[in-house]
Amino acid sequence: MSTPPAGRQPDFARAKTVAALYREMRAAFRGAALSTPDLDARVLTACATDRETNEVVLKGEDTVDRAMRERASELARERLAGKPVARILGLKEFWGLPFALSDETLEPRPDTELLVEQVLECCCGRSGKLKILDIGTGSGAIAVSLLHELSGAIGIGTDISVGALRMARANADRNGVGERFLPVACEDHSAISGKFDFLVSNPPYIRTRDIDTLDAGVRLHDPMLALDGGADGLAAYRAITRDSQPLLKAGGYLFFEIGHDQAADVAAIMAESGYENISIFQDLAGHDRVVRGFRAT
Repeated sequence: MSTPPAGRQPDFARAKTVAALYREMRAAFRGAALSTPDLDARVLTACATDRETNEVVLKGEDTVDRAMRERASELARERLAGKPVARILGLKEFWGLPFALSDETLEPRPDTELLVEQVLECCCGRSGKLKILDIGTGSGAIAVSLLHELSGAIGIGTDISVGALRMARANADRNGVGERFLPVACEDHSAISGKFDFLVSNPPYIRTRDIDTLDAGVRLHDPMLALDGGADGLAAYRAITRDSQPLLKAGGYLFFEIGHDQAADVAAIMAESGYENISIFQDLAGHDRVVRGFRAT
């Protein structure tokens, strides 16, 4: 992605309507070869004019004032500098729910919804109050989404970042599951007691040597602790799997999100720890994305 030359930063002073503001921002984004210029412009125009995204079109002839134009220019400058839209807004939708972000939380991505889907499938036919442990919860996207769907469930989210846990707590409250979500700060799992039906995690899995090849929007704005998975990208999988068996009930499941080329390695790590019926699930692009293991006893 390129950025505009010096002196050519966006200035929407001549835009008189919402539609005109959107068109000018879209043109700036297309000129910078952003990957989704139209969508980005629509979302940021809506933010600048205090409207819903669909109202950018439906109410395009509404007039805009100077403050709106200046706000739009500011937002466009951030986007053209490489900052992702969700980071600019401080908010990201996941599983149809809003999640606030901070510098200490990973931006939840659509591929992770597959993990939520697969956990929910395993819940069919289970009775009683389900207990879920989300290791490395970050914004709380996985745990909160599951608790939103499972009205009788309770969840614990762990993280080494206190700031991330504050955001997860706020997101649980925002989405109506705060009374059933407990954030816990810990570097290992010795602070966790009890037995869980499901242990879920989207751990850091990027190989250290590959960090510099990531898209700038990820590399510069997602927390490094949530990205760097060590020399082979598998350090967190080994640690979590090693500690997971005592935390799971007999008949419980361990779920991981994985990188597209890690399925065989993660499945082997789980098998070595005694997990059975290990399954691999693909995302919509056909890439391996989730691995599930079953604890029989």
